[in-house]
Amino acid sequence: MRAVIQRVTQAQVTVDSQTIASIGDGLVILLGIENEDTREKADQLCKKIAALRIFSDSEEKMNLSVRDISGSAIVVSQFTLMADTHKGNRPSFFKAAPPDVASPLVDYFIASLEKEGVPTQSGQFAAHMLVEIHNSGPVTILLEA
Repeated sequence: MRAVIQRVTQAQVTVDSQTIASIGDGLVILLGIENEDTREKADQLCKKIAALRIFSDSEEKMNLSVRDISGSAIVVSQFTLMADTHKGNRPSFFKAAPPDVASPLVDYFIASLEKEGVPTQSGQFAAHMLVEIHNSGPVTILLEA
């Protein structure tokens, strides 16, 4: 399981000209699921993300978590995070979990992040999405479980 975490001042996800998710200060989490990923890995990653101190305190030091700032999150499933580019010029996605495995795990991840106290919205699984991200800093962190 891979997650690209971006600290944002605002973000939104649009599908077929309809905004389906929108937040102010918080996190956009691009989430890639592998065949071997489990609920336990999702729980581990959600605990880490909810406590990750990447927001500025009054002294402009990254010392606050998304919970500390009462921020929220958008989770966007992104199988392309599992790309293998070692051979040739076309990425291989053999490590990415198939939709029947990945979709329920993405839903579980979202619920787990909510349990950690982070209000969470999501993109639409397997849809072509336009993701608007106002990355603050920029701060982008790669996490793996």
